[in-house]
Amino acid sequence: MEITLFTKCVFEFVGTLVLVLLGDGVVASNALKKSKGENGGWVVITMAWGFAVMCGVLIAGPYSGAHLNPAVSLGLAAAGTFPWSYVPGYILAQLAGGFCGAVLVYLYYKDHFDATDDAATKLGVFCTMPAIMNKPRNLFCEFIGTFLLVFVILAIGNEQNTPEIGMGSLGSFPVTMLIMAIGMSLGGTTGYAINPARDLPPRLAHAVLPIRGKGPSGWGYSWVPVAGPLLGGLAAACVYACVYAF
Repeated sequence: MEITLFTKCVFEFVGTLVLVLLGDGVVASNALKKSKGENGGWVVITMAWGFAVMCGVLIAGPYSGAHLNPAVSLGLAAAGTFPWSYVPGYILAQLAGGFCGAVLVYLYYKDHFDATDDAATKLGVFCTMPAIMNKPRNLFCEFIGTFLLVFVILAIGNEQNTPEIGMGSLGSFPVTMLIMAIGMSLGGTTGYAINPARDLPPRLAHAVLPIRGKGPSGWGYSWVPVAGPLLGGLAAACVYACVYAF
């Protein structure tokens, strides 16, 4: 297969779709009424989100590098390990994949959305809202979580961690553990979006889908899980370049 930019973007689309399908899917399974997974708990959600990322990485990794996250694409470009010219196409593919993944979650769990009365619970399946609304601190939390994500991803790819041969698809396993750690340790404040493609497109899906009894889509907060991750990814690239310059 010739790996053109279009091919890379197709795999970014598919990988992000799977990430959101499984990630939002576990939230739906835990939160919606009459689901067999109802009240499974935070540990189940954080573990499944880690595995969701792993599945997306395994699908897209051999062809696109499996960024699956605009903050990662932006951070890697800023670090000089990814062409800037690829960034717009990657981000558009990631956003489209996130939207389609969220639509599939709705179709899959529609009966359970109908059985659930609480509008905030339904919104929480699609996107993040903070446990305590404090936008400056929420922004800080998203910044730190994404900073850690991108910095560690860059460190994983460092030649000192992958001597002579690259990790290839094995790189999905440390990233899986990283996502779980961020969720368990830092996710309690904002729900750890740390990825605009897993928050903004599903929020849009919530807004346009005919969900029975849904409330507002939280647009007043929506900029936080976009700006925080993008700024965090850029900062991680800058710090990584300084720290590993020695």
